[in-house]
Amino acid sequence: MTATEDRIADPGEIPRTWADVVSTARRTTSEGLVVGTSGNVSARVGDVVLVTPSGVPYDRLGPDDAVGVDLDGRRVLGGLTPTSELPMHLAVYRATDARAIVHTHAVHATAVSTLVDELPLVHYMAAALGGPVRVAPYALYGTEELAGHLLAALDGRTGALLRNHGTVTYGSTLDQAYDRTAQLEWMCRLWLTAATVPGHTPTLLTGAQVAEVAEKLRGYGQR
Repeated sequence: MTATEDRIADPGEIPRTWADVVSTARRTTSEGLVVGTSGNVSARVGDVVLVTPSGVPYDRLGPDDAVGVDLDGRRVLGGLTPTSELPMHLAVYRATDARAIVHTHAVHATAVSTLVDELPLVHYMAAALGGPVRVAPYALYGTEELAGHLLAALDGRTGALLRNHGTVTYGSTLDQAYDRTAQLEWMCRLWLTAATVPGHTPTLLTGAQVAEVAEKLRGYGQR
């Protein structure tokens, strides 16, 4: 047992969560949300953040490659260098109740980030992300400046676009964070498709309509 694992109530949670991080990262590539090692995935276990390493293909990662840092970014687990986007992940964990984060370079979402300051309300599932999805201003990747822009865009939201860069979503689980990423990419693709039909302008929902959906979603699914 490592010193890090000794601080966790259930030491087995670290390897289980790392396996889920790797599986989710591989899913982003297999489902076309990233190319190569672009994008990154993390999950929080107590005060330890497990995060994909920098520049390592996801299919090469195994149980012994776990990378963990504390909330100040100090490495507490593993020998690989954490993703260059670590400041962005840590900023979200410190400011929200996030337990998992997925960052991608999804094509349609990145395209939308170059066109608008906010994803138009083309579908009611914007409510699942807290409302209209904002675009954070561009900043160099891996910087505190980018992390600050992201936090502002995430205010009251669980997902945001990064200008000329990609997407960030978070959730209480890796599955939820990933589903929100996939939903955001789908909405961006939908808007781009509708907006490019010659002679037509997409109809949009109002903020009140999306708020109504958000209320209804509180009772959605099985109990």
